[in-house]
Amino acid sequence: MAKRKSVNGKLPRHENPIPNASRIGNVIMSSVIGGTNPGTRDLPETLEQQIANVFTHIRHDVEAAGASVDDIIKITFWVKNPAAQRAALNGEWVKMFPDPEARPARHTLTLPPDSRALIQADFTAVVG
Repeated sequence: MAKRKSVNGKLPRHENPIPNASRIGNVIMSSVIGGTNPGTRDLPETLEQQIANVFTHIRHDVEAAGASVDDIIKITFWVKNPAAQRAALNGEWVKMFPDPEARPARHTLTLPPDSRALIQADFTAVVG
């Protein structure tokens, strides 16, 4: 039996042979999470919808791995323009993590200029 377990849940997203996330013991790490509409490869045009989709995928993936958003310890985001997109990102962030005393760490980086996506993310969770 493999000690590493691939995690896809009901909505596998990747064209390449990689899972949405992977779990070993109590540690879960996601693959890249884009803002595509759930269950499709369609990318909405608006930043707000892509951000909402990313957070939907984060919740799906962590729950598919047998955990909850309360187990997420860090999320890294890549966005086109961090300063201009911070307010929209913060809105969804506070919805998912309303308690300022219990939020995961966060790092925001810049996507390459030729990226079709307006946002991407990955997370690390520790269960228990």
